[in-house]
Amino acid sequence: MRRSARSSPQPVAIDMWFKRERKNRRLNRGHVLDVKLRSDQVRATRTRLASIAFLVVAGTVFGLYLLWRAGEWTLDAFVYENSTFAIQNVEVQTDGVIAPEQLRRWAGVKPGANLIALDLASVKRNLELVPAIDSVSIERVLPRTLKIEVTERRPIAQVNVPRVDANGQISVSVFQLDADGYVMQPLDPRARVISLAEITEQLPIITGLNVFQVQSGHRVESPQAQAALQLLAAFARSPMAGLVNFQRIDVSSPQVVVATTDDGGEITFGLDNLDQQLRCWREVYDLGRRYDKVIASADFAVANNVPVKWADNSFTQQKNLNSTNLRRKNV
Repeated sequence: MRRSARSSPQPVAIDMWFKRERKNRRLNRGHVLDVKLRSDQVRATRTRLASIAFLVVAGTVFGLYLLWRAGEWTLDAFVYENSTFAIQNVEVQTDGVIAPEQLRRWAGVKPGANLIALDLASVKRNLELVPAIDSVSIERVLPRTLKIEVTERRPIAQVNVPRVDANGQISVSVFQLDADGYVMQPLDPRARVISLAEITEQLPIITGLNVFQVQSGHRVESPQAQAALQLLAAFARSPMAGLVNFQRIDVSSPQVVVATTDDGGEITFGLDNLDQQLRCWREVYDLGRRYDKVIASADFAVANNVPVKWADNSFTQQKNLNSTNLRRKNV
């Protein structure tokens, strides 16, 4: 009987343990369900916010697109396709000899084109691609006028380049140089405003130049050629201007340029201090006039004791008279 009394509490303890375990399981299961419910709510909230954000962004983009299309249509209707701004007058001003009508053709502006829609940069580029043109200024004058101002390159010398044509015959191509050595082809007489003085004008010829350096639209970089061009520019403002003219300038020597004048003189110049050499030339020229002589040759590249050869002035006068009569007959 004592053994049975002592052993009776054991089933009660086991039963209590099972009840406690069942209760804990219910609590854990409720906690898991609660966490799942909260996760679903968070996920649904995020999905709803993402949908709203997408709709707002899409609506904004669509609204901006509609505004852009409406603005584009408005510009086309009231500006770019408006006949009020159709070009009727292209005013052309130039400081040179190119005919205004030729400049209009090179500009490529179509009559009736819209002045506002016109690409001014393209028109400027079309004109500046012409070697004879230095710079261009373009301006819109509302409502129907386009104004173009052109600065031309002024040729001061020419180069005769021999070419072999397809038939094997040698011909001469004439190129012109401006004061910077920029190479141009002579303008077609139909593309320029022609006067009698310009027809009979003869530019000094530069000889001895490497013909591979002479390319239209490019600059001649030879130091001798640059010195010859600087000599021509300095000569125009020197005391010798108007007394003689240059016929040709030889640049084949590395340290000097040799100029031939219309009175038959052969004048040698160094590449530097051209203004001083031209003043010295004037002094020697005046000295020869005192004795009725002209310079047959002189080397002003020599700083001191300039070597000079003289010629009789009567022979030179007869030579100039014959050339003048020949020019009159040709005119």
